[in-house]
Amino acid sequence: MDGEFDKERFLKEFGGDYGYPNALHNIDQIRANDFKRLNDVVYLDHAGATLYSESQMQGVFKDLSSTLYGNPHSQSSCSVTTSDIVGEVRQQVLSFFNASPREYKCIFTSGATSSLKLVGETFPWSRGSNYVYTMENHNSVLGIREYALRQGAAAIAVDIEDITESDAMSGRKSGIKIVPHTVQRRGETDCGKIDETNMASYEAVEKSSFYHNLNRSSYSQTILNRNLCLTFLPVCNIYKGETYNLFAFPSECNFSGLRFNLDLVNSIKEGSCQIPGTFPTQSGHWMVLIDAAKGSSTCPPDLSKYKADFVVVSFYKLFGYPTGIGALIARNESVKLLKKTYFSGGTVAASIADIDFYQRRDGVEEYFEDGTVSFLSIASLHHGFKVLNTLTMPAISRHTSSLASYVRNALLKLRHENGNCVCILYGINDNESLFDSMGPVISFNLKRPDGSWFGYREVEKLASLSNIQLRTGCFCNPGACAKHLGLSHSDLVSNIEAGHVCWDDHDILNGKPTGAVRVSFGYMSTFEDAMKLLKFIKSSFVPQMTHNITGERPYSATEGVERTSRYFLKSITVYPIKSCAGFSVGSWPLSNTGLLHDREWLLKSFNGEILTQKKVPEMGLISTLVDLKLGLLIVESPHCKEKMQIELSSAQCIGKREVMEIHSQRYEVGGYWNEIDIWFSNAVGRPCTLVRSYAVQNQTLPNREQCIVGMCRDFETRLNFVNEAQFLLLLEESVSDLNSRIRSKLRNDSLNQPAEINPMRFRPNIVVSGGKPYAEDGWKSLKIGESNFKSLGGCNRCHMINMTSTAGTVQRSNEPLATLASYRRLKGKIYFGILLRLCDFIDQDAWISVGQEVMPNTD
Repeated sequence: MDGEFDKERFLKEFGGDYGYPNALHNIDQIRANDFKRLNDVVYLDHAGATLYSESQMQGVFKDLSSTLYGNPHSQSSCSVTTSDIVGEVRQQVLSFFNASPREYKCIFTSGATSSLKLVGETFPWSRGSNYVYTMENHNSVLGIREYALRQGAAAIAVDIEDITESDAMSGRKSGIKIVPHTVQRRGETDCGKIDETNMASYEAVEKSSFYHNLNRSSYSQTILNRNLCLTFLPVCNIYKGETYNLFAFPSECNFSGLRFNLDLVNSIKEGSCQIPGTFPTQSGHWMVLIDAAKGSSTCPPDLSKYKADFVVVSFYKLFGYPTGIGALIARNESVKLLKKTYFSGGTVAASIADIDFYQRRDGVEEYFEDGTVSFLSIASLHHGFKVLNTLTMPAISRHTSSLASYVRNALLKLRHENGNCVCILYGINDNESLFDSMGPVISFNLKRPDGSWFGYREVEKLASLSNIQLRTGCFCNPGACAKHLGLSHSDLVSNIEAGHVCWDDHDILNGKPTGAVRVSFGYMSTFEDAMKLLKFIKSSFVPQMTHNITGERPYSATEGVERTSRYFLKSITVYPIKSCAGFSVGSWPLSNTGLLHDREWLLKSFNGEILTQKKVPEMGLISTLVDLKLGLLIVESPHCKEKMQIELSSAQCIGKREVMEIHSQRYEVGGYWNEIDIWFSNAVGRPCTLVRSYAVQNQTLPNREQCIVGMCRDFETRLNFVNEAQFLLLLEESVSDLNSRIRSKLRNDSLNQPAEINPMRFRPNIVVSGGKPYAEDGWKSLKIGESNFKSLGGCNRCHMINMTSTAGTVQRSNEPLATLASYRRLKGKIYFGILLRLCDFIDQDAWISVGQEVMPNTD
């Protein structure tokens, strides 16, 4: 084992906390018995969703297959069984948070987001209310401000800082300071000003019977006075001390892993923590909401000590299954203030269809749980809690924290050969008095030796090739992301204007990361998971001088290439339909779009989405052939009994042509008869339509370069449905070298003989033989027969080259992309093969043929 990541040294430091030494089963037994499906996969996204255990699912199956559960809104025996189990699980949830049922209620929802939405839409907002939330909050918490702002309340994002003052007795005194950002408010009304008219209105309402009837009137009286009372209710609230404010924060930040000091709950509720900028300052009642969705998986809030008004949780974050079920834990006195508008089956004791009348049920849970609760999912929660209770939450917290602490320390020690740090961790330097500890989350970015950033998407892609599953981006936490990455408002606006949105590939903009890499541990994570992560980071992002330097120029043998080397055209392949299989030919005509009919057709869904093998692997099973003599495109699929023959003339096209835009290219296209679309829909297993490009209308390639003077004419480069260029060229010797590297790598890892990678895996149009591996990297231009071509540089490879079609099925693996990533990576891209464009305008017959000499130019 690698001495740097030695388990013996790890156990010497963390052995008392790691692996559940006092439990019935230790961590190695848990992984072997309950998580066989992981195999060699390293799963490190437990903050996103943790994993369910096999014994947990066996318990669920046994329960559901042996117990008859009926709809709880009935009096039958099976309905009573359901009501009983729902009640038991409610108590189990409250016990998990150490919440007394005399103080708290458990309201089941579809998840933490649904619970937050419920609070936001029913909270008693008024023009005097304030919604205050820390910057470190999930988007689902930020969304509550829409309800607050719509009702005229103020919304304020805040930072929490430590203040230390001199004290006559102890010398030092710590405290908490809340620093507000901009006060957000909608509308022009200044809620801070109460003029004489408003005061008179208030006094009139206070003296009227309507005001008193609002509190104790019968149903009919309330209805009669509804309009007037709603008009003056905000004013009444402000002046009668009935303004309600809400403060929201996470128990654990899902971006950085920082666990907030829960003393903040009592500070807010007791009014000892000043909140500048709120209006009116410190007025009304302050209520506290804790987003415990992330923190509860290892350290749930203790509600016997910290009397939060609302706590939200999603159960799949705790034990993986079931999804789509969560809870709102609400204090009895606080939940009574929530004003719900909608009523549904199960929430009313009585209603009349043709009269504006209903009477809600007395139970808080019944009032807020619309319709029939997900009772089978609720029954399944019992088996998840059983797993956690067996291990105990303190032991889970210690176990996961030991792994996180070890990885943090190891990442901080990583250095490039020039001494520069490799890893920037977020949240580790925050004030300890404000935060209890760090959760099992590590958020970071990686740097190159020159100080520039590795993009987080590059890290994610390479990790996936190494069977490491992690998360990248901002994790739906824009405030923490901007705060820790040091992104100003102008940076954020600039990024948005550049097209950056959630889950895209814009990981570096203006020299700054737009997000981070996050790894997070769960109760079933092991030291081996941590070790494999660290080895991956070191091997992929901490290059040694003895190896090819990652981030520099990819490996190339062009230096010292013998001028006497001769190259010949080995094969020609045409791919008529984008992302479908191609066919090889001995010779083929050229056109102004490349090889004649290459990528001239594509499949698109009925909603306009372009179909490719990345999303629809079955496309690789569709074989194609263009018969120039018969004038036919012939296609076959294992999912269709008959071949489909499509005329190359426009006879089968229907309707008028339309314009499509793909990758900033505009195409004039035409569709086909319904029978052709039905055939392709059956072939790929989803509704789709075939369209053909009429490339004469295409636009100029945006990034075209001038050809070498004397070798080609100046004309517009035209494209069919290709991503980047007209041709892709591979050198046969480069493929042989890749295969040699894969064989060597896999022999060291296993006894299995690796399969040979066929050049066709890379979907080249042209394969050339001769010379040394990777000589093509240095080619500036080349000539085949009488035709001239210009190199546009290397081809950036993706996961598509890891898919193969065998016996009518599509299989995925990590090769050859994983091996290419180890030596062919440049600034986050993995290059193999080169892209070409024609430098001649084809105004007469021009063909290329297998066996022709290829004459490259490296100058």
